[in-house]
Amino acid sequence: MKRIISLTVLNRPGVLNRITNLFSKRNYNIESISVGHSEQEGISRITCAVHVDNDRVVEQIAKQLNKQIDVIKVADITDQDIVARELALIKVLVTANTRTEIYSLIEPFRASVIDVSKDSVVIQITGESDKIEAFIELIKPYGIKELARTGTTAFARGTQRSSQSNKTYSIV
Repeated sequence: MKRIISLTVLNRPGVLNRITNLFSKRNYNIESISVGHSEQEGISRITCAVHVDNDRVVEQIAKQLNKQIDVIKVADITDQDIVARELALIKVLVTANTRTEIYSLIEPFRASVIDVSKDSVVIQITGESDKIEAFIELIKPYGIKELARTGTTAFARGTQRSSQSNKTYSIV
């Protein structure tokens, strides 16, 4: 089962490497990972999508992550009411005959064309992973030249926070 783990970490050199090494050493595969600055200076949010066999494994991962010195908070947010998005950039081969067809496929998915050349278009699509997968399958027959996807980025809906902490840290 796919689990989404949200981490709040100190934005220091090597923190991402230490986090991914922890998964690697324990033979857990990271399905996707997304990292970026948070609303607090010096603090970053990491969102990992991990495929695990049972809840006990997720608990073990969380305990190991919490032991990391730069980790402020770890939360398995899979069962919470969350907002989750992913971004994909897709370069599709086009001809004069297929260009109109491809444009008509883009509209229902609320995707957008962000670059156009004589023989290709670059499409940007955002949304949940399932939506992006469906669009990729639909556009595949036209010839995907390049594909780049971000990892899932997510946090809790509304006023609840995915990562709350009572710890205080001085960023040096």
